[in-house]
Amino acid sequence: MSMTLHWSPRSPFVRKVMVFAHETGLADRITTIRTVVAMTKPNHDLLPENPIGKIPTLRLEDGSVLYDSGVICEYLDTLHGGPRLIPAEGPARWAELRRHALATGLLDILILWRNERDRAQPSQVLFDAFELKTRSALAALDREIDQIPFGLARITLGILGSYLDFRFADLEWRQGHPRLAAFHAEFEKRPSMQATQVVDA
Repeated sequence: MSMTLHWSPRSPFVRKVMVFAHETGLADRITTIRTVVAMTKPNHDLLPENPIGKIPTLRLEDGSVLYDSGVICEYLDTLHGGPRLIPAEGPARWAELRRHALATGLLDILILWRNERDRAQPSQVLFDAFELKTRSALAALDREIDQIPFGLARITLGILGSYLDFRFADLEWRQGHPRLAAFHAEFEKRPSMQATQVVDA
């Protein structure tokens, strides 16, 4: 019996879970179900499992359910026999969780920005705020990327770069962020990233 993941090919948060699963050797234990969600169109079939109607949502083998991506990755990290990708305790854990929060927070901003772009009358004030926060976060990540060990935060940063390419190519995010750009160029080559490439489908 396998775990079941509510999945979309375009969600960076779903991709985070799938890359994590590939890196920990657990991808074969997860069955994906295509689940369409949108901010303005709640998926009523998903709500009984996740009351806020977001993906990823993971149904475990015993029928219980986990959400969001960070919680799911924490759970997966308990199932494999290799080195933990999320430190269990001490300063290393808090550094990892802080870096993951920064990368995930930036993904949240980008999704809100994309939703605002799709509105009939988008707000320039919000556009300006989103861009300022994005460039501030990218600068912080560029300063720190070389000190971030392989784990949940680094996986999320790899996905972040790909999502920027996919949805915000006009930002030219690599300019002014050479260390982050170099990291992403190498990270994209990993088999886990190749197996979960973002597709516009």
